[in-house]
Amino acid sequence: MHISIRRSNSDKVFAGVIGGLAEHFQWNPTIARVLWVIVSLTPFPGIIGYLVLWMLMENPE
Repeated sequence: MHISIRRSNSDKVFAGVIGGLAEHFQWNPTIARVLWVIVSLTPFPGIIGYLVLWMLMENPE
């Protein structure tokens, strides 16, 4: 099972998940990463969510 959002090939730090989300929704990638860190500090399991998105998102072309 994959989602139609692709990981970023050009704007990535680890696997391109946040960069891909930022490209898809036309967000600033830096702001998206900062928001992801803030959300990860709350009880939301940020690392697990990142890994799940990494597995579900399509590979960059």
